[in-house]
Amino acid sequence: MIPKRVSFASLAAAALLSTFPAAAEDSLTARQVVERIKSHLGVAWEAKTIDTFKAGDPDARVTGIATTFLATQSVLERAAARGLNLIITHEPTFYNHRDETRQFEGDPVYEAKRRFIERHGLVVWRFHDHWHRRRPDGILEGVVRKLGWQGYQRKDEPRLFTIPETTAGQLAESLRLAYGRAAIRLVGDPGMRCSRIAVVPGAAGSSVHIRALRRDDVEVLIAGEAREWETVEYVRDAAAQGERKALILLGHVISEEPGMENCARWLRTFITEAPVEFLPAGDPFWQP
Repeated sequence: MIPKRVSFASLAAAALLSTFPAAAEDSLTARQVVERIKSHLGVAWEAKTIDTFKAGDPDARVTGIATTFLATQSVLERAAARGLNLIITHEPTFYNHRDETRQFEGDPVYEAKRRFIERHGLVVWRFHDHWHRRRPDGILEGVVRKLGWQGYQRKDEPRLFTIPETTAGQLAESLRLAYGRAAIRLVGDPGMRCSRIAVVPGAAGSSVHIRALRRDDVEVLIAGEAREWETVEYVRDAAAQGERKALILLGHVISEEPGMENCARWLRTFITEAPVEFLPAGDPFWQP
């Protein structure tokens, strides 16, 4: 007979955990995985960086590696269920750029996530600054692969592309389909003919966005996210003034997620001691 204080859910979780692969004594630790990443990156490691361990024991033996754009609660649960105890995330785990947690102490959402990481022996390491500094940029490389735009990319300026002529609206629709019907937004005239594109995934900021849009060889900027009163208004005004400019916003998660799938692909070329999988965080916005 099962004591009342033991839930069926906890028993099921315990049974699942018992099936996880145990790390061999000669397997890599999380810290050793990071050191190997540094040695294969091809760029100098900067002392001032947010690419650090965010949770867990860096000296824990690795049973499996999950790469992800964002270590959401769902991603952590899927990683634990698959026996992947090292989570390599591109963006913060704890709701701010530097993963500073003092202000969240006692917060029920933060505490539940922290306890889950501890209970399942997970280790979370962030890989942001240096994955972008790599040449080619690891995120952009994944995006280009996702879109199949390798043949359109400029060698001298990898963020610029010349694609077969289309309309801004058709381009937005093709991106929506490529990214699994994501919540994509278009600013400007959907009927505008275009072929010269700049791709800036993530949240680079209005100064980067507007500098790209000022160029004569950029008609459409494809970006992740932007403040609506900065880049968005700049493009809206430009279009109203008759300029041939448009902006397509994919959403931050969707725009960079292919880059972390690319990261898993890259890691498998030099880490063979543990399985490496990409776990998508997915579009956070509901589509009616």
